[in-house]
Amino acid sequence: MKLSIISINYNHATDLKKTIKSVKNQIWRDFEYIIIDGGSTDESVTVIKQHETDLAYWVSEPDKGVFHAMNKGIEKAKGEYLLMLNAGDYLADSSVLERVFASNLYKEDILFGDVYREAAGKIFQMSHCPDVLTFNLFRNGSLCHQGTFIKKQLHELIDLYDEDLKYSSDWKFFVLAICKYNVSYKHLPFFIAVCDCSGLTCNPNNFLAMKQENEQVLKQYFPAFLHDYMHYEQIKSKSFKNQVSTVWQSSKMLLKNWFLKASLPR
Repeated sequence: MKLSIISINYNHATDLKKTIKSVKNQIWRDFEYIIIDGGSTDESVTVIKQHETDLAYWVSEPDKGVFHAMNKGIEKAKGEYLLMLNAGDYLADSSVLERVFASNLYKEDILFGDVYREAAGKIFQMSHCPDVLTFNLFRNGSLCHQGTFIKKQLHELIDLYDEDLKYSSDWKFFVLAICKYNVSYKHLPFFIAVCDCSGLTCNPNNFLAMKQENEQVLKQYFPAFLHDYMHYEQIKSKSFKNQVSTVWQSSKMLLKNWFLKASLPR
């Protein structure tokens, strides 16, 4: 089987309906669909049961958090590639999977495309990924798991998602895959999914904690790189400040001369 799509959910029945619909509407069908529910108390289980015949596996039981639920889905998956499309996220259109997999052109370990970002039911941003991934990219951002197809065997090489991290475990997986293990990848220059921006990692209240988790990972795996980049940024910052200071001093002198000339009798 080429692909396993995994959706995790907890008390988001309405959002889950939207996600399931986008999966069911796909033209290309060589995939299995797995739903991991965290023991929802809303209508989520009813929604899942309504689509049970379309699912390879589902469960509704308490878990230890987002990444534990994602790992549970990975352990059940049988596809060559994995796509994490959680409740509220949905595929950009009905031909997305066909464009990625029908021609069987792509063999890379990670395939990633562009994503739309949505909040309160409205798309507010189009996120375009670069063709070349760098260490610096992962210092300040990441790939969106909603738009990324990962070969399952990479989890055997790199491990499952780190359940000790609350926000950054998928980011950790990507930075290790690209910058430590040098896995192959391919940017697909079209939109894969719409990313629901109502979750933990999109809440500004969590940004500081996310940054601290990221720095913890970088210090553990890339201490020399991190030191070099911080040093480089200090040099850039100092150079920029010097440039601003020089421009400001020159501007002050020009203004002073202008006022002196303007005040002379004519």
